Amino acid sequence: MTAPRIPSPSSAAQRAPRPMLRSGPMPPSLRVIRRSEVVPDLERWVLTEETVPESSPHDLLSERIRALLLGWAARAGRAVKIGRNLAVRWDREHPQFGVDPDVYLVEPPPPEGDAVRSLRLWKKGHVAPRLAVEIVSAQHPTKDYVIAPQKYAACGVEELWILDPFLDGPRAHGGPFRIQLWRRLDDASFAQVHAGDGPVGSEVLQGWLHAVRTPAGASFDLSTDEAGEERWLTPEEAERAAKEAARRETARVRRKAEAAQRQAEAERVAREAAERRIRELEALLARAR
Repeated sequence: MTAPRIPSPSSAAQRAPRPMLRSGPMPPSLRVIRRSEVVPDLERWVLTEETVPESSPHDLLSERIRALLLGWAARAGRAVKIGRNLAVRWDREHPQFGVDPDVYLVEPPPPEGDAVRSLRLWKKGHVAPRLAVEIVSAQHPTKDYVIAPQKYAACGVEELWILDPFLDGPRAHGGPFRIQLWRRLDDASFAQVHAGDGPVGSEVLQGWLHAVRTPAGASFDLSTDEAGEERWLTPEEAERAAKEAARRETARVRRKAEAAQRQAEAERVAREAAERRIRELEALLARAR
């Protein structure tokens, strides 16, 4: 077997990221922690066609991240493809090598649109995801911690999130970490720039990723600001918020109308009482004459 090809990063990955933070010393959350040195693994890089069952928490979290990205794309008006578990293959001579992110964001979308079955990066119009997300599996945590960065470094992904909500990962390199963020740097290397609880800034989204506590355990949010006060909504959450805002506005208008009606009724009663009193006084004056 010939040695697998490690492609040069795509033009999207080589793009200089827009600065998101003020100039000055780079904060600890954005310093390079370690770089991924790509050493092809002929066995572990093979992507099988069989579907691996996902646990319910894994499935729910993957769907939440996908929905948050869909909400971001809708607000930003971006022409992207966002989805789950799409095979990405980068070596034409070894098409069995690949990776299938739990969630991905491809920009621009492939020409096949939603009909695409896999990204084959040697095909015209097929580019590596700008963002890939892996949710750590309790059954195979080493795959997500060790093998995933190698594969994403090889295929040219611009940014990788490895999310470990229940801290199932190995203790190597000081782990486990709830959030790892890997990024393609200006020199085309692939580096881990955050390992911890967050928040951490995403250059691709120009937003912040947060680990949050929920009744079901751990989850993740996205926001415009580092403090997490301007939280991003999924399309479903945005629809519920819009309906709730419309309900509150309808209730406000109704209360205002009812208050105006009560005021008008009170003025009518007062006016009629005044008119009766005037008539009474006029009758008394007439008798007094």
